[in-house]
Amino acid sequence: QAQLVESGGDLVQAGGSLRLSCEASGINFNYHSIGWFRQAPGEGREGVSCISSDGTTFYADSVKGRFTIHKDNAKSTVLLQMDSLEPEDTAVYYCATKYGGTYNCPVREYSTWGQGTQVTVSS
Repeated sequence: QAQLVESGGDLVQAGGSLRLSCEASGINFNYHSIGWFRQAPGEGREGVSCISSDGTTFYADSVKGRFTIHKDNAKSTVLLQMDSLEPEDTAVYYCATKYGGTYNCPVREYSTWGQGTQVTVSS
């Protein structure tokens, strides 16, 4: 049974940094893709960044150059380093997994989700 646990959300000022962690169990990183998604109040859930089973990474245009996704196979953890944070990045951030490869982090393809972690960026 796949299980994901996110951590690292916090309140930070604009321009600051946070690192989110997604600890996975019950999956094999060699065969599963991991994605980070976010949902702001009143908005739909959107893909932020994902890393395919073959290590290919994808980023939403809004976070390119500011966010970095990294997979640590030994620790079964996927990190999302978020720099130069903006108030528009405020949302609940979720990690999710799907079997097989991924392209451009489509929300509907991901079947197992964590509980989410709150990121708030103040102006």
